[in-house]
Amino acid sequence: MPPWINKTDMVNIRPVTINDASEIMDIYKPYILNTAISFESEVPSLTDMQTRIEKCIIRYPCLVCYIENNLAGYAYASIHRERAAYQWTCESSIYMHENFKGKGIAREIYMVLFSILKTQGIRNVYAGITLPNEPSVLLHEKCGFELFANYDHIGYKLGRWQKVGWWRLLINDLNEDPSPPIYFSQLNRQSIITLLEAASLRIQSKLISHTG
Repeated sequence: MPPWINKTDMVNIRPVTINDASEIMDIYKPYILNTAISFESEVPSLTDMQTRIEKCIIRYPCLVCYIENNLAGYAYASIHRERAAYQWTCESSIYMHENFKGKGIAREIYMVLFSILKTQGIRNVYAGITLPNEPSVLLHEKCGFELFANYDHIGYKLGRWQKVGWWRLLINDLNEDPSPPIYFSQLNRQSIITLLEAASLRIQSKLISHTG
């Protein structure tokens, strides 16, 4: 199987590997310990994170974005429900390093994730956001998500009951008799590389404009 490649020097968006697990943990750990953005209460071990990565990438994309060899953020899709009737719907998540927020990077990572999910044949992407979280709400709505439900008092963390809003993005038509989605591991690799290179170049242009 050919390696993932990227032609940009500054920015590299690519599918995750288990070798990224440690740097992913560096980003994810503060969200667990200091916020209710993640409802996890215990930091997973490195082995657990590697296992999660291996399981995820069979069915769904998980993308990492490195900027000058530093992990800026990562985004992934995950199963919404186990029943077969739910197979055309997934959930999405994105986590960014503090140093790379507010630069338009998250949106580019997210949009290429959705392009891959569209290619797979996914119809609905759901995102749950612990509220209040204005930056996340703005990001998702800029990507086309629409609020459809609020779950009040759905979880307890950091000494209080938390509220989660649910947003939905439709990425394919809701036609009758849909074919089952293609697993990420079965997609044409070159077509994914093309999408990732284009997104990497867009982020690189943003960074150059931001510092110019």
